[in-house]
Amino acid sequence: MRFESWVRRLRPAAALAVTITVTLGCSDDREPAAGRSDARTPTQAAAPAAAPEPVDLVAQGRGVYMGSCIACHNPDPKVDGALGPAVAGASEALIEARVMRAEYPAGYTPKRDTKQMIAMPFLKDKIPALAAYLASEG
Repeated sequence: MRFESWVRRLRPAAALAVTITVTLGCSDDREPAAGRSDARTPTQAAAPAAAPEPVDLVAQGRGVYMGSCIACHNPDPKVDGALGPAVAGASEALIEARVMRAEYPAGYTPKRDTKQMIAMPFLKDKIPALAAYLASEG
């Protein structure tokens, strides 16, 4: 069946809608009409993107600490835990060495001479946040 005969069978309003849709297309990404200043391009039609929320490193670090550290360290980082010592105020260098390699930075004297902490390299990207949280508690 040809398009024109199919459109004639529709009600007049529906025929007009189908004709407009087929003629103009359904999307806003069509080329603007020549000489029309009110035609918008897709980038002009889109709303401006909102600025990303600032990252609260202390809050993010608290989440990391509560999710990964309190199994051995106390929920209050100023207090010794069952296995791990108090860690409030720990330097980023100490945190990085302990979390990434389960070792101490050169020249550091540990609070406890144990080898119980395991490396947790999956936290690599969270070390700055963890350091910010522990610094805020120190």
